[in-house]
Amino acid sequence: MIPMPYDDMAPWDGTEPLECTAVIPEAPDVCTFAFRAPSGAWFKYLPGQFLTLFLPVPGGPLLRTYTISSSPSRSLSISVTVKAQEGSIGTRWMLDHLRPGVQIKATAPSGQFTLPRQPDDKYLFISAGSGITPMMAMTGYLFDRGESPDVSFIACARRPSELIFRSRLEFMASRMPGLRLNFVVREDDPYHTWTGYRGRFNQLMLGLMAPDYLDRKVFCCGPESFMQSVRDMLNALGFDMANYHQESFHAATEAAAEDPGHDDVVPDDACAAEITFGPSGVTTACLETDTVLAIAKASGLNIPSGCTFGVCGTCKIRKTAGEVHMLHNGGISEDDIDAGYILACCSHPIGSVTVEL
Repeated sequence: MIPMPYDDMAPWDGTEPLECTAVIPEAPDVCTFAFRAPSGAWFKYLPGQFLTLFLPVPGGPLLRTYTISSSPSRSLSISVTVKAQEGSIGTRWMLDHLRPGVQIKATAPSGQFTLPRQPDDKYLFISAGSGITPMMAMTGYLFDRGESPDVSFIACARRPSELIFRSRLEFMASRMPGLRLNFVVREDDPYHTWTGYRGRFNQLMLGLMAPDYLDRKVFCCGPESFMQSVRDMLNALGFDMANYHQESFHAATEAAAEDPGHDDVVPDDACAAEITFGPSGVTTACLETDTVLAIAKASGLNIPSGCTFGVCGTCKIRKTAGEVHMLHNGGISEDDIDAGYILACCSHPIGSVTVEL
């Protein structure tokens, strides 16, 4: 019989191992692992925090940090949801070997990426891939409070089949009118119909999904490149970045000043810049807030353009020197960016820049 927690029992603190109780497939190479404390201790943590697991892989224990995907409102168990990436060692071991009954060592929950203790604000959750796990914990916690929170939830994945927790989120949304779900995928699953958003998450999608995003507190989690693109997007749209929070595996701290910051490049209308249009031999002084397209036109040069906000790709040109801040909406591929191309309509020069024109 599993011991029941009592009011006088201390919460689990990492001094005893965790025992796996369930393994739940969620998506390709993604599983949720549920654990309990053998002593019956209950779990105390904040939604969005993480665990560090000691995984007994060949060659010695491997420490891996995973966000807790369960809600602290259900304190008898604790869960992590993990995705094996190419070359994964620890996560691959979990998928191949961790089964009910196996015990592993773990540290107590930690982390700063969490809701306030009275989560009564308007929220915008933005996630990509397995970055959805802390958002699931937060949404489950808000659901279990028995109130109707105001949450816009945007989940991005490569394919519909890789949208983790989709059915569970849809269930909660069907009983919680304040939870509005939006899913974005880059490509379809073969032989399955997808009627939602397709493509790279961008400013246009954000405006359609959460028109009042400026009034919300944003929580973002996903690959670093994804979080960077979201920060760039919000900075360009005039969002108050004091209301932006993202996943970062740091120990919890009482001082807000110790929270990790972000050194994002934001074009400044007080900073001078310069664009040289290579073959044309034209060099024009400008500001960082000017676009390459606008300066080209002001200099009497023609760059073919269409939408003027980074969707159509008509104004693609090659940058041969310098750096630009480019916030596009899907009109250029990562391969083109790696090859040095930019979209003139949404590229701002940082210092001196040379382009082919």
